[in-house]
Order: sequence, then structure tokens, then C-alpha cells
Amino acid sequence: MIINSETLQDLINISVGLFAPLDGFMDSKDYRSVVDDLRLANGTVWTIPITLDSKEMIFDDEIFLKYNNQIVVKVEVEDVYKIKDDDIKKIYGTEDLNHPGVKKELNRGKYRIGGKIILFDQNLKENSLNPLKTKKLFKNYKTIVGFQTRNIPHRAHEYLHRLALEFCDALFINPLVGWKKQGDFSELAVENGYRALIDNYYTNLNVVFDTLKTPMRYAGPKEAIFHAIIRKNLGCTHFIIGRDHAGVGEYYGKYEAQELAKKLQNDLDIKLLLFKEPFFCPKCNQIVSENCCGHSDINRISGTKIRDMLSSGKIPPKEFIRDEVAKEIIQLKDDMFIKE
Repeated sequence: MIINSETLQDLINISVGLFAPLDGFMDSKDYRSVVDDLRLANGTVWTIPITLDSKEMIFDDEIFLKYNNQIVVKVEVEDVYKIKDDDIKKIYGTEDLNHPGVKKELNRGKYRIGGKIILFDQNLKENSLNPLKTKKLFKNYKTIVGFQTRNIPHRAHEYLHRLALEFCDALFINPLVGWKKQGDFSELAVENGYRALIDNYYTNLNVVFDTLKTPMRYAGPKEAIFHAIIRKNLGCTHFIIGRDHAGVGEYYGKYEAQELAKKLQNDLDIKLLLFKEPFFCPKCNQIVSENCCGHSDINRISGTKIRDMLSSGKIPPKEFIRDEVAKEIIQLKDDMFIKE
């Protein structure tokens, strides 16, 4: 069976423990429980299905998966099942084909193969984010807070970073650089932007940086919890959930992810920091949030406006993004965004 790069990355992430407690692709019991109840069959909180899809029913006890004409893994098949028509809406909250996660999911096979995996090529783990490695990096910190993003850093992100460092000993900036939709910032743009921010403004601070390779699902609240679980597995004690975490368009409420986080917090072995949206207040002359500023004349830090200005070679206002970050992104030119 031939697999694509995203399935290969799922295999690697399972193998290194990034998706613990999973040791393979979800069987029908775990899949059904996650979709319907946001938990694995054993009761552990888990919010995004991790599955191996197939266009047809199979009847083998084991299958071998090939990538680039090489067998990379064996799956010990536990069961094969067909997903339900309304599962996509349960996962994403919508069936709209304009939703990038929905569109991508509809292109997958309707059958799913559940079972433990055995990875043959151990070299595949070498360049992957590995909990054993990150936990060694974090060993000198009692508390470390994880920060998820798929975008370049702007001043609202920086506000959240600094606020989180008031709570925790260290900050783990961990941008997602797996599959993303057309028009999102490229892996190079995100990485270069963060390097510029860290090198110029976070010197001598307890800040760790590495990238996370896993597909972006754009599943909003459910993906926010999934992101928290991954960071817990990497050794984080805290995780930031801000405005419209993992959202896209207008599909999810501004703080819907935080509401789900409150419901599940007691069953997660990681503390969730729920921060309000930062914005620039001309009167206060600084980045603030509604919790510490009541002025009505404010400048929201718009990712869309920043993207439009950078794409045309213009440096956005200083209250939106640091000049050093903007210059790093602008010089990428045609490599700034993900193309189809």
C-alpha cells in the first residue's frame, strides 16, 4: 500500500511518542469514541482521529506501507471499518467544502485500517521532533509553556510569549510546519521570522525553539486540545490557548477553543493558559488585552493586513510586527507563502 508524506509523518509521530498513548492507527472503537466523545475507548482525552485510510476494504492480517518505493512500516491489522457520513461534521463542526480540513478529509478513502505499527527505517526518526530529546532540553526547568502557531510572529504573539514567561520558567516556541493550506506562510517564512524575533528580542531568556511536523487540520477547538496533548508529550507543563486557536475563516467562535479547554482541563495532564486577544491601544501606547484596557479606540493586530503588506514588500507598522521580522519575511519574495 502506497502512502503520502502526511501519513508517513503520522507514522513517525506515533513511533517517537509524539502521539502517545497511541501505538498505531486508531481501531474502530477508539475512532468512534474520539469522534463521538472526544476520548479514546479507555477514557483518555483525545480529540482528533489519527487513522490510515483506504479506498477499499482489505482482509489481510498485516499490511506493508510503502513510501518512495520503499517499505517503511508494517501494520498489524486489528480491524477495518467504514466511517460514517456525518463524522466530518462532528470533527470539524461543518461540512462546508471551503473549509480546508473538510476538503482534505473528503479526498481520503472511506475505509480505515486500525492496528499497531512497526517502523522499519529507524533513520526516519532522526530529524523528527522527539519527546526524549525535548525532555532533556527541558530538564533544568520546573515549568515550561508551549506555544503553537502556524504563522510568522507578530506583536500579539510576542505579548503572549512574555505574559506566559511571567507564569513559567521557560517558553517552548513550537510552530507547526506540516501541511497547510495554500496562502499560509511557508515553513521558511515562519522559521526565519521566529529566528529574527528570538535573536533580537529574546536573548538571554529561557526560550527554546523547534518546529512541529504534523498536518494542520484547521479543526478549531478540537485541534487546540490535540495541540496541547502533543506539547504535554514533549514535556511541557503548560500550554497557551488564545483567540480562535487552530481556526480558519469564521467557522469557530472567538473563544470556543477556550470553552472546550475549560471542560476538559481536569482530565488533561497539562495546565492550559487561556489568554484574551492582544491588541494595540494608542491611548495606552502598548499591546494590551480587554482584561487590562477598556478603551474603545484600538488597533487590532490583523494577520490578514500583515500578510497583504508583506506580500507587497511593505513593512507593517511597528505596533503590528517587529521590523527585523518583517525584513526577514520580505526578502523571501516568492517563497513567502505556500503554493498549491
